[in-house]
Amino acid sequence: MDAVIGGSQLSSLAILDGPRRETLSTPYGDPSGPITVGAVAGREVAFLPRHGDPHVVPPHRINYRANIWALRELGATNIIAIATSGGMRADFVPGTLVVPDQIIDYTHGREHTYSDGTAAEPVLHVDFTSPFSAPLRRRLLEAAVRAAANVADGGCYACFNGPRLESAAEIRAFMRDGCDLVGQTLMPEAGLAREAGLAYTALCPIVNHAAGLADSAHGISRAELTATRAAAMEGVTLILLQFVQPR
Repeated sequence: MDAVIGGSQLSSLAILDGPRRETLSTPYGDPSGPITVGAVAGREVAFLPRHGDPHVVPPHRINYRANIWALRELGATNIIAIATSGGMRADFVPGTLVVPDQIIDYTHGREHTYSDGTAAEPVLHVDFTSPFSAPLRRRLLEAAVRAAANVADGGCYACFNGPRLESAAEIRAFMRDGCDLVGQTLMPEAGLAREAGLAYTALCPIVNHAAGLADSAHGISRAELTATRAAAMEGVTLILLQFVQPR
């Protein structure tokens, strides 16, 4: 089963037919909310809004372990994560859709592994050389072609703790580290999916120039962020529709 994890501005998935809500509990607590399961062209798809519905859970308080666990319990084997981001690369302007291929984790204080020293889960040293599933990335890029949507293939995602946005100096540091876009939710999500044996990839709509990179003297406008997110989600939905349909 394919699963979609929705980020900011994507708290439901209208493309699902016959949706039903599944409420699960896990050994790691409750996920962000009920998981909606429906069909696209007869194929079952699960959807989970990582911030809850409505959007109430900040990035550093998301129960990532419960979210991934619950999706696996429902039968998901593939996850596509939607994560709005700020652009640091010159061509990653607002409105760009990016399928990243690398990640650097700058978060702290998050429960980032199932290997927590209990007898229930053995210590796993998973290979994270390529954080995103290559076959799933390829499938996502092919879906974008069918949807006639332009996406950027590759980029290093900097995962910042939040919920505040980054300072201009932090963005310069991320760029020196080789990062191209910045967000607050793909870690520890990607690592947990790897531990759980699930294929995971991400689609990142760029909704703003990262701090210090825009021409505006007023910084990053929340109103502009909201408007750009809404517009970007139209392209995301078209790609998702192609992604989950039987091929």
